[in-house]
Amino acid sequence: MDATWPSDWAERRRGKDCPMCGQGRPEANEYGVRVLEGRFSDGYLQRRSWQRGYTVVIWRGRHVAEPTELDEEEADGYWREVLRVGSALERHYQPVKLNYQLLGNVVPHLHTHLVPRYADDPAPGGPLPFPEGERPDLPEDQLRRDALALRALI
Repeated sequence: MDATWPSDWAERRRGKDCPMCGQGRPEANEYGVRVLEGRFSDGYLQRRSWQRGYTVVIWRGRHVAEPTELDEEEADGYWREVLRVGSALERHYQPVKLNYQLLGNVVPHLHTHLVPRYADDPAPGGPLPFPEGERPDLPEDQLRRDALALRALI
């Protein structure tokens, strides 16, 4: 099977129908609860994950697909906010490692996945295997408690 990029990929990269731009800056969305409302980005603790503490930081300026499209001030601000979230995740969850993943292969809008890795990790030293199927929902009360703790640390 020959896989190809979607036929409208160039338009998506330019921001056409971008779901991250279209959602605005909600306190919560179907994927997570906001823990950072920054000048340059919003950080969302994810509702569904195999790893407790999985968080996505989303660029909130004009539509940008790649970090190379940011000017110096924007890049500095974005990465500082990503690191603020990362620091809070490290202090709250105390993982043995925190992975920073810059993807955008499905939604070409600048965002960074922060994935805590724990001592009982299924793949120490290697990429985290994401099992097939739906990610489990975290209990809502746990999600809210973790979000409050992270906001306090940020």
